[in-house]
Amino acid sequence: MIYSHEVQQQCVVKKGPNHGPAPIPEEGKWIKSKQISDINGLTHGVGWCAPQQGACKLTLNIKDGIIEEALVETLGCSGMTHSAAMASEILPGKTILEALNTDLVCDAINVAMRELFLQIVYGRSQSAFSEGGLPIGASLEDLGKGLRSQVGTMFGTLAKGCRYLEMAEGYCTRMALDANDEVIGYEFIHLGKMMDFIKTGIDANEALIKAKSSYGRFDEAVKYIDPRNE
Repeated sequence: MIYSHEVQQQCVVKKGPNHGPAPIPEEGKWIKSKQISDINGLTHGVGWCAPQQGACKLTLNIKDGIIEEALVETLGCSGMTHSAAMASEILPGKTILEALNTDLVCDAINVAMRELFLQIVYGRSQSAFSEGGLPIGASLEDLGKGLRSQVGTMFGTLAKGCRYLEMAEGYCTRMALDANDEVIGYEFIHLGKMMDFIKTGIDANEALIKAKSSYGRFDEAVKYIDPRNE
């Protein structure tokens, strides 16, 4: 340790109060976090790339400072899906400090990691007040049956109005319109369920029908349109 001449000439003034860091909520406990191994919790965060052409939602489950589980969901960039595949392999087993200083291949994933780091070290985790935290694998519950990200994709123009392309429930096949040509419902295919049906040996056409459902006043429509072709 090197001290400047000015500091060397100073007299010693003893430190008074030393209460340590303020406690943060972690998995049902109040923890005074002093080192990386003190950090626990499951948290979510969103990141974006420099040109803002894509985004990443990252979910981490951290136990004793180590990432035990990572869910990487990406949107808007074809190359980002390959980055996500690599990040899902890179992240587990690293401490959150290591992960913060690791190239996670994609800007959006790196930014998401930064945002999660801030949340988790300040005690802003989803499991902050859950005794014992959440089990490894908890992030998959957000995906629901079929283990697919919940994505909404909508398109609209002033000339022709809106088109529902994909809802959280699934791939939109038809939109229901009333007598005023206003949307009153939609039909969708839950692709995760459809693939599960096919994997059990059900014919693809039958699986499609079994995985199809509707929302709103779909059956009361005066007219139905294909959002991709009409």
